[in-house]
Amino acid sequence: MARELPYIQAIGEAVHQEMERDETILYFGQNLALSEDDPFVKAFGGDRVRVTPISETAEIGMAVGAAFAGYRPVVQLYMAEFMLVAMNQVVNEAPRFHGMTGGQVKVPIVLQAGYGFTAGWAGQHTGTIYGMFLGVPGLKVVVPSTPADAKGLMTASIRDDNPVVFFHNYLLTLEHGDVPEGEHVVPLGEAAVVREGGDVTIVGIGWTVGKALAAAEQLAGEGIEAEVIDPRTLAPLDTATIVQSVEKTGRLVVVDQATRHASAAAVIAAEVAAEGFSALKAPIGLVTALDATIPYSQPMEAYLLPDETKIAAAVQQAVGFSPVPA
Repeated sequence: MARELPYIQAIGEAVHQEMERDETILYFGQNLALSEDDPFVKAFGGDRVRVTPISETAEIGMAVGAAFAGYRPVVQLYMAEFMLVAMNQVVNEAPRFHGMTGGQVKVPIVLQAGYGFTAGWAGQHTGTIYGMFLGVPGLKVVVPSTPADAKGLMTASIRDDNPVVFFHNYLLTLEHGDVPEGEHVVPLGEAAVVREGGDVTIVGIGWTVGKALAAAEQLAGEGIEAEVIDPRTLAPLDTATIVQSVEKTGRLVVVDQATRHASAAAVIAAEVAAEGFSALKAPIGLVTALDATIPYSQPMEAYLLPDETKIAAAVQQAVGFSPVPA
């Protein structure tokens, strides 16, 4: 059975259900356990649900130490940029120990981090920075686009034996969708084909999946049938599903809220060029944010970010519908 839940509630439900299932799971955060009325404190007590200092270095360091001791901490970070002050813990400590010990040490932590909060938040809380973490061995990167996947991927992330950075887009926070009741697991590393088509493959990431689907509906009215793929996890990346789609359609457009030269889109394009080049009938299109800091001004913000019109234009160019210059 499924019922409708907002995206953010689906994430919380996954954490709650996993804490009921496994008493080694801890929940840390600067805005958790602020009173005895906190629902997680009521359910699991102050030993397992902890408010932390206003120090990401401290709270992520605590989580790494707790993981060494046999616990499975989930750290609620709110803004992804907050990890930037704790990159030693995120990049140089947590992901390294499993490999450095020949698999003897596990570091099962989840770092839940919000990203992409535009709508007037300006430069320092709007970043789409998951590209920074894609090349770190031992670190998994999850980017769900629907409430159901948010629940299923959080469950899988908590159960993983090594660190996962779970990026949730703030623009999706209150988006509703059908979410399965009870246990729901979406395996890490499996993409989803969310719309089938034969003319072009569009890969969306996180918030841009909805933009890609909207553009695909618009393009269908012009006789262009787009297949839309949601990777769901960026590390590990399900390259095989994307390449299989490109072998069918012959064309690829990748949409990403990140700036072009720090995007997962660039990585996906490179993988397809390496593994599926012979199938391509047109250059790969990248629809990303421009390489600039997100401004406070709403019109300038919209100018920088991808949208349905920009996606449709990239697809039209890929299939030969671009206007001929005068």
